[in-house]
Amino acid sequence: MRKRNIGAGIAAAAGLLAATSAYAGGLERGGYNIDLLFDPSDYAAESAVTYVNPQRDLNNVEDINPANGDLNGRPSDGIRDTEGYWVPRLGVKAKLFEGVDCMADYSQPWGAHTNPGSNWAGANDNIETKIESDNYAATCSYKWDVGQGQLRIIGGGFYQEVGGFKERLVADLTPFGSPLSGVGRLDLEGSGWGWRTGIAYEIPEYALRVSLVYNSAVDLDNLSGTIDLRNVLLPTPVGPIQGTKYNVESDASMPDSLELKFQTGFAPDWLVFGSVKWTDWSQLQIIKVTAVNPNPLTPPTSLDLLYRDGWTVSGGIGHKFNEKLSGAMSLTWDRGTSHGYGNQTDTWALGSGVSYNVNENIELRLSGALGLMTSGSSDTQVVDGEPVGTNVRYDFDTDYFAAISTSLKVKF
Repeated sequence: MRKRNIGAGIAAAAGLLAATSAYAGGLERGGYNIDLLFDPSDYAAESAVTYVNPQRDLNNVEDINPANGDLNGRPSDGIRDTEGYWVPRLGVKAKLFEGVDCMADYSQPWGAHTNPGSNWAGANDNIETKIESDNYAATCSYKWDVGQGQLRIIGGGFYQEVGGFKERLVADLTPFGSPLSGVGRLDLEGSGWGWRTGIAYEIPEYALRVSLVYNSAVDLDNLSGTIDLRNVLLPTPVGPIQGTKYNVESDASMPDSLELKFQTGFAPDWLVFGSVKWTDWSQLQIIKVTAVNPNPLTPPTSLDLLYRDGWTVSGGIGHKFNEKLSGAMSLTWDRGTSHGYGNQTDTWALGSGVSYNVNENIELRLSGALGLMTSGSSDTQVVDGEPVGTNVRYDFDTDYFAAISTSLKVKF
């Protein structure tokens, strides 16, 4: 009985470190999290929010596409590319009957926000890009006794909405005294369905749990939106003509992922935990966007990502100080999804957190993380014989980010 109480208390510490994984590669924000499904209470509800503040600066920026105006006279060093962001999550879990648990949750798994502005040498590549998502999920599990512990089968589905915009300088018109800014804007949004399946094995009295969960890709076959070129002059055989705002369409898939998690008590009041996650970001290469009604005044465009698969590895240790207070520390490595184009390099994060049981029904958690983003450079790449990233090249040093996460759980 002693071991069972210790395991239940310090197992909570393993879930404190959401802040360490909130700045992963690709378009990852909150990712997928079904830890609430394992809560031993009959009923539980949890709300959490994480704030991340990345500090990525671009240096030695060079405009390498003079066709849309030479921007090399603009600032080229110390360009802040990133913006801080919030990641919320809400979930409820219920034990329906013996062996069957279900949870419903809302999260924002994907997102991005870069905002270097218009006054830099790479404005023809990006002024501001923002992507947001909403995910509504339901997940259930069935468990039964196997050996010393319990085997659990997991299954569920989710509906996802993804949208965003990008602005860039299509043509620098300032040397000609034009009242038009030369800035174009792309807006896109779409939705799709996904599913998950998994398996877990638990021995509660030792706080042992091993889980393997697969989340499917989400096909956004209905991406639609607009391109606004009303501030741009388009070249035609009869001379420049002011652009229009027109409807566009596209398709993409948000990635599938596979995550292995492990935790176990190894001494009185102590827990060790870890995880390995693979995310199929390499399926997001070049997203082509075309006009619904193509003509010379409704040119196509693309979102060039050129991602490679993401890998996230985390490990840590937790300790139960007393019946109310637990703590944990972890170290997380995330392999950058950029490889020669873009600035998503490897990241390292050190996280720590505490869990305080106000009473048997209310639990408060607070965690934080400090991390570094490794240095690198971005330049033109060749994909299927075609050059990609032909507007700008730049370097970046080792930069830093900070994150803080808080949550409230009510259980009974």
